[in-house]
Amino acid sequence: MPIPEFPAFMQPLLELLADGQPRRVSELRDLLAVRFGLTQAEREALLPSGRARVFDNRVAWARTDLGQAGALESPSRGSVRITDRGREILSDKPSRIDRKYLSRYPEFQDFRLRTRAVDQSKDGQAASNGPAATAPVPDEPTTTPDESIERAYDLHHQALAAEILAHVKSLSPAFFERLVVELLVAMGYGGTRRDAARVVGQTGDGGIDGEINEDRLGLDKVYVQAKRWDNSVGRPVVQAFAGSLMGRQANKGVLITTGAITADARAFVQNLPTRIVLIDGEQLATLMIEHNVGVSVVATYQIKRVDSDYFSDE
Repeated sequence: MPIPEFPAFMQPLLELLADGQPRRVSELRDLLAVRFGLTQAEREALLPSGRARVFDNRVAWARTDLGQAGALESPSRGSVRITDRGREILSDKPSRIDRKYLSRYPEFQDFRLRTRAVDQSKDGQAASNGPAATAPVPDEPTTTPDESIERAYDLHHQALAAEILAHVKSLSPAFFERLVVELLVAMGYGGTRRDAARVVGQTGDGGIDGEINEDRLGLDKVYVQAKRWDNSVGRPVVQAFAGSLMGRQANKGVLITTGAITADARAFVQNLPTRIVLIDGEQLATLMIEHNVGVSVVATYQIKRVDSDYFSDE
């Protein structure tokens, strides 16, 4: 089953703590996973950034919201315990515990309004009469703050990649050859840009546009074919490239295109003795972003978390 959204963990979390005994957060995660019938693969699914598990992140935010509402407390590092407020919530037997429900408590209202005030001040919208004091607390039942940030980042990344690819397609083949050099060097191939430029972007020879050192010492070579195409690259093109590599007794090649690559072409390279990597326009743009080719940093945001070791008095 899909991993539940984080408010779905609030009520079960309180119920697991109803006996008043503190429990380790790791133990609670295990019990919640069993309750919701999650597989190991579902438990290990990662956020887009790959830095945290979706399940762990959602349980953590359910615990944070309950804590901000005064329903949970942390008697020691890595453990939580229900409070009188938490017992009150359970005795109320709500049909659903979410941010809208928790907003009945002043502590949670203060928590949510503080975060809204920060957002408004950043946008220059905070008024001197304190609009946060009268604005309703929004209910955000399906997305944790971490997931919201990562989804926004993904949308920005997709838009940026599309814009990069449009620029690349509008420029000359000679520019595309220089771009390939820049990208391969930025990825660690070819030694210096000057060395790489000597061998990439030359007149094609049997379907090969150039060769580049795989490492700075030149212990092995990678042969390159670069195609600034709007159309898809199909199996015949890849097959010709593979034949050119065999003619040189080469075992590594990279085909980079601004277009798409057909499924037939990708299937063809899977069983070849020669290792051929196919990079389409979408992946090309992503690699350019990752290696800072053709892009510049305009803002940097740091995401921080509490350092539990600092607050430990053990």
